[in-house]
Amino acid sequence: MADGGKKPYVVAVAIQAIYTALFVVSKAAFDSGINTYVFIFYRLAAATALLLPIALIDCTCRRSRSTTATPPAPAMSCRLLFKLFIYALLGNTFTLNVYNMSLKRTSATVGSAATNSMPVVTFLLALLLRTESVKLQSRSGMGKLAGVTLCLAGVLVIAFYAGPSIRPLAHNPVFAHKPHSASSGSEWIKGTFLLIVACATLSLWIVLQVPLLKEYPNKLMTTALQCLFGALQSFVVAVVFERDFTKWKLGLDIGLFAKIL
Repeated sequence: MADGGKKPYVVAVAIQAIYTALFVVSKAAFDSGINTYVFIFYRLAAATALLLPIALIDCTCRRSRSTTATPPAPAMSCRLLFKLFIYALLGNTFTLNVYNMSLKRTSATVGSAATNSMPVVTFLLALLLRTESVKLQSRSGMGKLAGVTLCLAGVLVIAFYAGPSIRPLAHNPVFAHKPHSASSGSEWIKGTFLLIVACATLSLWIVLQVPLLKEYPNKLMTTALQCLFGALQSFVVAVVFERDFTKWKLGLDIGLFAKIL
């Protein structure tokens, strides 16, 4: 296999490693007492501050380099902005807030397992929306069906089988769980259900990006604007659920690291 053929697999593994670190750090931040709604606002605000200037510079460079052979991206219409607002509400504001509420009730392991089921949910939604097809009589179709079954079985085992406690970092004050973070059975089931909902909505958001990028083929700008709209929406949600602005203060702790990450 050529080096170019290995890059997607290397990138996929690197992304999973980043997500794993994100789950662990976020869980530690929530257990330290950070409000999940405020957390999402700061994270989306940080993403907007990073991506929006880069996207604007990229658009300017594209216009300066555009020719008749490579025309620039179409103008941003009000209809497209409204669509980006709705997509941000679905994929950023709703999904991230529900996901973090579920992570607070479960664990980083369950969060990681549920997220790894997203390709399965995305595939099933793509089948329902007729953007994907599968032939059960072919080897590829049987392989997809077997992969879907194994993935879902693994997620259910990790989510509902508690097993013995393994906490090598239990004495570390950063990663130690507070007594209330050890969720009861009902809270754990509720958190797992919320995880499933969050993964389903995020999978739907991923499927919807395909026609969106055909309509406006500028990935960087659509991502930056969705982060911007998501930050504004999350600010409203955070203000509604957290009126004590002393809890909005940023400190040099695990919470600040998690927001940047």
